[in-house]
Amino acid sequence: MSRVAKKPLSLPKGVELTLDSGTVTVKGPKGSLSMALHPEVELKSEEGIWQVSNRSARPANVAIAGTVRALLGNMVTGVSEGFQRKLELVGVGYRAQAQGSTLNLTLGFSHPVAYPVPEGITIETPSQTEVLVKGIDKQRVGQVAAEIRAYRPPEPYKGKGVRYSDERVVMKEAKKK
Repeated sequence: MSRVAKKPLSLPKGVELTLDSGTVTVKGPKGSLSMALHPEVELKSEEGIWQVSNRSARPANVAIAGTVRALLGNMVTGVSEGFQRKLELVGVGYRAQAQGSTLNLTLGFSHPVAYPVPEGITIETPSQTEVLVKGIDKQRVGQVAAEIRAYRPPEPYKGKGVRYSDERVVMKEAKKK
């Protein structure tokens, strides 16, 4: 069995997990998330500690059990603490400004870029060159951050563009005569 699936899932205070006809719902102080449980995976509770196991020992089912355990762990973390992704804008004149449900970006194009913020995601701009994407769903937070970065990914010669705060851009050497 997957080593990830063997790890028990303990719930922090204020978080409750309910299993209802193949659907798992996790509720916490920041909101609630639900997911359809794979038919080859079982979820059992013993004194508030949840255990994920697979119904058969096929290699594909072992992998699915580990994936389900990781997704459930992300859901528990999301409803209790939340997730965030920080983006930095590097370049002369590159700016970001959050206005309601729109993120306005100036990225060196002939026009400003208006990114509509999806529901369940909040975007903050602590400074003109920083963007914080926050939410309870890890996948959606990462997807929104990737969509914003895709407008102007960092280029390898000057390093200009939108990058993750922990991203390291490898710079290329300029062409020699």
